[in-house]
Amino acid sequence: MKFEVSAKIVYQALSPSTLILNIQPFKGGTQVVTDENFLLTPGLKMRELIAVTGEKRFKVIEIPEPGNVTIDYKAVVENTINVIPGAQLDDVLISVMPAEVLPYLNPSRYCQSDKLYKFAFNKFGHIENAFEKVMAIRDWIYKNVEYGGYTTPQTSAYDTITEQVGVCRDFAHLGIALCRALTIPARYFTGYACQLQPPDFHACFEAYVGGYWVIVDPTKLVPINGLIKIATGVDATDTAFASIFGNLMFKRMEVNAISLSPEFQYFDSNSALQGYSYI
Repeated sequence: MKFEVSAKIVYQALSPSTLILNIQPFKGGTQVVTDENFLLTPGLKMRELIAVTGEKRFKVIEIPEPGNVTIDYKAVVENTINVIPGAQLDDVLISVMPAEVLPYLNPSRYCQSDKLYKFAFNKFGHIENAFEKVMAIRDWIYKNVEYGGYTTPQTSAYDTITEQVGVCRDFAHLGIALCRALTIPARYFTGYACQLQPPDFHACFEAYVGGYWVIVDPTKLVPINGLIKIATGVDATDTAFASIFGNLMFKRMEVNAISLSPEFQYFDSNSALQGYSYI
């Protein structure tokens, strides 16, 4: 599947600052990035870094003086979504999990799985298979948490399950926390999303079941095979599209993802996932 992704972001610098952007699709696995163009106005010094942990690429931009800064990014991305029947995904013992998976069992700033253990066990503990638990968590969040409302950058999974309202970021954090409470590794996923209305960056999560990172979107707002990965991490703390050091004022942003394969049929997020995993 081929997509064209783009982002235009404008800041006003009020003093010398540093901006770390995380808007480029990750290069790796079945995702290939080509025809990539990253333009800064005015021309500024920047460098690219690959994260030591997780899957993400950073652009570090030095802004030496006050003024407006415009970031124009565009790329073509080809990716492949593998479909595996859920029945083929056996549980993975913690004792044989890869070392890089183990950190995603732990509580984190926005995913307080230690506070949600009793709820998770009472609601989903009777389900024997890990994949089925993940699907049950996804469906419970979709049915019981209202999409929208007012949340803040401080809203955590514990807040979301209490208030039962949130946006994609909050749905993802809650799904991660409930999975981890049931000793299923889970990590935050942020990316571009084809057919998302209105267009924006989108958050969901990945759960480690059957030896694979399975994509899960409790919002069911977009087709799973219309997602283009930007980054994964423990939660939104290390996957934000922008980290600001200094005095920068956000002005506006335009994000888009369009299919370059018009003959392709998207998987329906509400039905096609039942009994299957997408990795």
